[in-house]
Amino acid sequence: MAKKEVMTTKTDQELKKLLAETRAKLREVRFTAAGARAKDSDAPKKLRATIARILTEQNARVTA
Repeated sequence: MAKKEVMTTKTDQELKKLLAETRAKLREVRFTAAGARAKDSDAPKKLRATIARILTEQNARVTA
């Protein structure tokens, strides 16, 4: 099992870039899953969790 990325060590710019890339991957996985059986059926869940971690860290920085 892969280790989760630590969001607290990333800069604001890195978080924005990672968020955009992860959302693009999620969009891609959703549309490829509609056409054929997905290789990793758990991929959307993992991507949504990563997006939530990024947004949580961004929100924590804004409120702090």
